[in-house]
Parts: sequence; C-alpha cells; structure tokens
Amino acid sequence: MKDIKIEALIEAINLLNTGRNDLAEQIINNKYPFNAIKNSGRNYTIKQMMEQFFIDGFIDRYSGKRLINPGMLRALSEMMPSVFPYQAHWKTDECHIAYWDYQPTVDHIYPVSLGGKDSKENWATTSMVNNSAKSNFTLEQLNWTLKDKGDIKEWDGLSKDFIELVNKKPSLLKIKRINSYYTATKELLENYKI
Repeated sequence: MKDIKIEALIEAINLLNTGRNDLAEQIINNKYPFNAIKNSGRNYTIKQMMEQFFIDGFIDRYSGKRLINPGMLRALSEMMPSVFPYQAHWKTDECHIAYWDYQPTVDHIYPVSLGGKDSKENWATTSMVNNSAKSNFTLEQLNWTLKDKGDIKEWDGLSKDFIELVNKKPSLLKIKRINSYYTATKELLENYKI
C-alpha cells in the first residue's frame, strides 16, 4: 500500500532540491496540508480521575498491567521518604520510579491536540510512563491497542489498603493531595460496595 503522505514529502523535497519552492508548497498544500486543530484542553478533577481509575479497574488500558491508587504511593513517600522519595515534578533522579510505572493517570485515547474531546468517552487509565510514551499520538500511529478494563472487585489498586493505612495514621490527611485522594477513594469504595 502506497503511503501518500510520505510520497508528498518526497515530491516536495525533490522540488526544493531543484529550486522550485513554489511547487513544493503547492504539493504540501494539496497532498499533505497543515490543519491547525484547536486544543480543547484538559479539565478533570481528582474525583473524576479516581472515578476513571475505578471504571478501568486500576488497569493500564494500553499495557494491561495493574496500577496503584495514587494516594497509596504518596502515603508511602510520606512514611518512608528516604527509600520511596517523591518529587512534585517526578524527576527520575529525585522521585521513586514507581510513580512512573504504577501511578495511574487519565489519558485521552484520541489526543486532544489532534481534536479529540475531553470527555469520559475519550478517557482511559494508563501509567505515567505510557502516557508520556503515547504523547500526542493515536493508538493507530503507535500500533497500540486498547486493553480490556479490569474488574475493580478483583483489583482495586490497593485502595482499601490506602484507606486502612490513612485511618491508622490520620496525620497523612494534612497532605492536601493525600486528603483529596482519600476523600474520593472512600466515596468510590462505598459506591462500588467494595
């Protein structure tokens, strides 16, 4: 199968190499035009993120691997900062790699930068490492597939353990992010009757 986009680029480059810039521009405009797409942005709350994680059963929808409630990871860092460090920008030389490997995040299946909607129908749970690798590409461009959702009753991302840990150590609730994760997790566990 002929790739018309790369053929257009080859044709334009050949024209540029012969000094026919105007024709090269016409080729690009006609065969592989630039289409500016307005980025609709990303706008979801911690509660909406946690709902997505529960819907997907704390499964990375791109790899199929299990993920861990982000509140639990932050609690580990608060309780064991020297062996499980946290850094707000997740610098790999200052932050435990588990944040990249196991912290779930919401990704847009069809990238917002390419015109995808910022809506639940276009959201999927994935790890930070896969979110970073996917970037602004489509699943088709990466030759990835969307894996099945998990069953929250089989794997809850250690959510019940997170609630139990915080209940035993309520001082963790002084950390704003942990408090937000705790509140959302507790409500979702009750809603899902887990």
